[in-house]
Amino acid sequence: MPGEPERTDDGRHIIVGGRRWRATDPLIPDDRNAELRSILMAWRRDVRRTQGAPESRAGVQAAKVALGERGTPWWEQTDDERRARWETDVPRPPQT
Repeated sequence: MPGEPERTDDGRHIIVGGRRWRATDPLIPDDRNAELRSILMAWRRDVRRTQGAPESRAGVQAAKVALGERGTPWWEQTDDERRARWETDVPRPPQT
């Protein structure tokens, strides 16, 4: 299993395949981070299952925003704003 991806010097982005992607907010507690990643992966599977249904894509977006990977950059938010972002309820896709 590969190690952690390369990060930019400021820690705000990871480098994957030569592309720069916003890093997950490092202040997210480990248990919430794991939960949000699990939700994100469930939505990604749902995108594949539904062939890209808008509801499934919206679920991916919500999970990525909660992780700090999309939306307002986490480094521009106050600690309270960051906490509110990752504590926002992000539902799992419906079971089929």
